[in-house]
Amino acid sequence: MSYKLIHLITGLNTGGAEMMLYKLLSQIDREKFDIKVISLTDVGPVGEKIKKLEIPVIGLGMKRGVPNPFFLLKLARILKKEKPDILQTWMYHADLLGLLAGRLVGIKHILWNIRHSNLDPKINKKQTIMVAKLCSILSSKTSRIICCSQASLECHQHLGYDKEKMAVIPNGFNLDLFKPNPNNKVSKQLLEELSLPRDAFIVGHVARWDGQKDHANLIKAAKYVIEENKNIHFVLCGDGISSKNETLSLLIKKENIEENVHLMGRRDDIPALMPQFDLLVSSSKAGEGFPNVLGEAMACEVPCVTTDVGDSAYIVGDTGLVVPPGNPQLLGEAILTFLKYPESHRKKLGQLARERVENYFSLDLIVRKYENVYIDLLEKS
Repeated sequence: MSYKLIHLITGLNTGGAEMMLYKLLSQIDREKFDIKVISLTDVGPVGEKIKKLEIPVIGLGMKRGVPNPFFLLKLARILKKEKPDILQTWMYHADLLGLLAGRLVGIKHILWNIRHSNLDPKINKKQTIMVAKLCSILSSKTSRIICCSQASLECHQHLGYDKEKMAVIPNGFNLDLFKPNPNNKVSKQLLEELSLPRDAFIVGHVARWDGQKDHANLIKAAKYVIEENKNIHFVLCGDGISSKNETLSLLIKKENIEENVHLMGRRDDIPALMPQFDLLVSSSKAGEGFPNVLGEAMACEVPCVTTDVGDSAYIVGDTGLVVPPGNPQLLGEAILTFLKYPESHRKKLGQLARERVENYFSLDLIVRKYENVYIDLLEKS
C-alpha cells in the first residue's frame, strides 16, 4: 500500500532545511510513499534537484515576508485536490500556512519541522519571530513537531510549543557521497586554483553569506592564526563568498591577510572539495540548530573546530574542539591547538569523527526515523 505524502516548505533555495528535505526524499521508500513537494515561494535550485528524483515540485510564487492569505487559499485548493494522508511542513511560514490550509480541507495528519534554535530579536527578523509565536499558539493542533536538534526543541518548548508533540530527529549524511580522500592529498587542481604551496595547512569554512554564520568572527580568528603560522590557508566557500562581496573583502583587507584567505564562492563540488581540508571551522553565532557542514566534514574524516551553538558540541562530541561563539581569539587558539597535534592524532580524530557520523547521523538511520514517525501516525489512525 502506498500513502500520499506532501512536503510543504517555505522555499527551495540552498540551505540546511532545503538540503535535508532533498536528502530525505533521495532515500525514502518510494513504494510506501507517493510524494509531492510544494514550495510557498519558487522552485529554486534544490527544487530542481528534487525534480531529478522524479518527484513533482510546485512553486506557489509567494513573496517572502508576512504570509499572504491569497496563498493560503491557493494552497488549500491544491491540498483539497491531492488529499494527502500526511502533510509534512518545513520552516515557520510553511508550518503556519500548512496547518491552516490543511485543517481547512480536513487533512488528518500534519507534521511540522522546526530548524531554528534561537529566536533572539537581535539576530532574527521581526516577521520570523511573529510567525514563530503564532505557531506556538497553534502547535497543539499538529500531529507531531520534529526538531532538528535538542537546542531547537528546548528553545521552542520555552516559547510555548506543545511539548507533548515534540521530538528530535537530527540531520542525516550520505556516507557514500561524503567520504575520506583515499590519497589523503590535496589535488593538484586545488593547489593551482588557489596558488597554494604543496605543504599548506588548509582550514575550510563552508557557509553562505549570512549574519548567523559570523564571517567577521572567522576573519578575526584567521588573523590571529596567520600571525602565528604563515603556512595556514583559509578556504571559504558558499553563496556570496567571493571577491564581489565588498563587506567581506574589506574585512579581509583590514586584517591584511589577503594572501592566506581564499574566496571560492558557491561550489557544487563540496563532497570532492571537503576531504582536502585539514580542518573545518564553523564560526556561527546563536541561532544555528544543527549545522550540516559539521556532519559532512566529519563523514570525510575532517575534524572540526566549532562554536558552541545549537547542537554543534553534541555533533562533534570528543572528535573536535568547541569554543564560545563571538570570541575570535579562542577560535584562533583552538585552530592552532589542533595544528600542534601530531599528524597521527589528527588522523585518528578524523577517523573517530566519521565513526560518530556512522553511529548517530547516517542518512539511512535518519530516513528510517522519519518513515517510522509517518507509519506510526497512519497505523494509529
